[in-house]
Amino acid sequence: MSWSSQGAGQTDADTVAVGVFAGADAPAGVPPEVAELFASGEARRSLKSLALAHSDRKRWLVVGLGEREDFTPERARVAAAVARERSRELSTKVLCWQTPTGDGEVAAALVHGTVLADYSFDSHKSHAEDASGEDTDKQPKHLEGLILTGEGDLATVIEQARIVAEAVNEARDLQNRPANDLTPSALAEHARRLGEQIEHLSVETEGRAGIVGRSMGAFAAVARGSEQEPALITLRYEPPNLTGPAHPVLGLVGKAVTFDSGGISLKPGPKMSEMKFDMSGGAAVISAIAAIARIGLPVRIVGVVGATENLPSGRSVKPGDIVTASNGKTIEINNTDAEGRLVLADCLCHAIASGAERVVDLATLTGAVIVALGSTYAGLLSNDEALAGQVAEAGARSGEIVWRLPLHPEYDELVKGRYGDLDNAPEGRKAGTIVGAAFLSHFVGETPWAHLDIAGSAWELGRAYVGKGASGYGVRLLVELARAHAASA
Repeated sequence: MSWSSQGAGQTDADTVAVGVFAGADAPAGVPPEVAELFASGEARRSLKSLALAHSDRKRWLVVGLGEREDFTPERARVAAAVARERSRELSTKVLCWQTPTGDGEVAAALVHGTVLADYSFDSHKSHAEDASGEDTDKQPKHLEGLILTGEGDLATVIEQARIVAEAVNEARDLQNRPANDLTPSALAEHARRLGEQIEHLSVETEGRAGIVGRSMGAFAAVARGSEQEPALITLRYEPPNLTGPAHPVLGLVGKAVTFDSGGISLKPGPKMSEMKFDMSGGAAVISAIAAIARIGLPVRIVGVVGATENLPSGRSVKPGDIVTASNGKTIEINNTDAEGRLVLADCLCHAIASGAERVVDLATLTGAVIVALGSTYAGLLSNDEALAGQVAEAGARSGEIVWRLPLHPEYDELVKGRYGDLDNAPEGRKAGTIVGAAFLSHFVGETPWAHLDIAGSAWELGRAYVGKGASGYGVRLLVELARAHAASA
């Protein structure tokens, strides 16, 4: 992947994508065959419209961008995905985008849209046809190269966009892996490898004994039902020369239930296979921290991911059991399928004890958020106005948009326990997403905290650049949040 200030026609690409706004003429420098598409009316300017010409052994793909005043980085991501899909049909090996503006955010968005649309997950397919040497006319599965051209020098922007987009796809790989492959221990090993590869990133993992030794009774209770070893994964990104109050530590916490059957409170059978995605928050946190470290952002981060399975067995926690979290709060477990908040409770405490001075957690926590917001927005709840604003702004910049839901003292009444301090699943089915956050608020104290419920956005997102399966939702948002955090120091 590279940036070039020379004309698109002079690059090594075999396909050139040229974006055009409504009302605009053919861009300067395009060959006559492309100009003819405009003269004939074949090249339309509405968003996602496509027209194709051939000139000098290159394919020229004209991509409609719609009205200039309506054009945003999100529309650039969509346009890039549409161009990538058409270029796939054309067996493109190297694609060049002639950037329509000099805006770095738009250029980064074109990278994101192309790289995310270029993704596929086939690690568990046999590839029998490939091995046989037959079907040699198959289209290339992935681009061999991506070039962006334009005025100025956006090489650094393009490189950082590549790192972030590949981190999103890395999270998608983790999400898409089946639960018998991506166990809690396998996720911990993945994080450890990142710690060995990336400068200034350290990773510590602990198993069942360590979790119990830390008095994490809520997390340990969820893990009891599975023979798989759970994992408490702690990541620290500490770039040099960043200390003191001017550089507060940002805490990122992720739920990583690598398979959630519901435990004794067993889920219905249909679509239970999708519960391998219940580790999506943890995947986003790990991949985002890796991207932040690879870019070298000047920000201190502690990440905590709680990884476990939630399965029914003779050892499983039972409805009605009472457990004690690491902050001393007792919890009535009245529904074992409300396990994510139990894992997060101890992980939030651990992040703050590890030095986090403001905390954001991501979790596929409630089905209620899908009812409320669908897949378009993730739910945001927070005890701090400034942090909530930063998260919302990061979501807007990244295209991973959020919608804030309220916290109110009356919701605290709903999570009060009858026999213990808290109830993990109050009866009545009121305000499910808010109640989940109200429960979590008891484990952050006065620390500024924001909770992102990504249950509707983590997979089957439905956007052009993220097809079926895992979306990697949250990685881009967290990187943007880290940028803002670094800039404010």
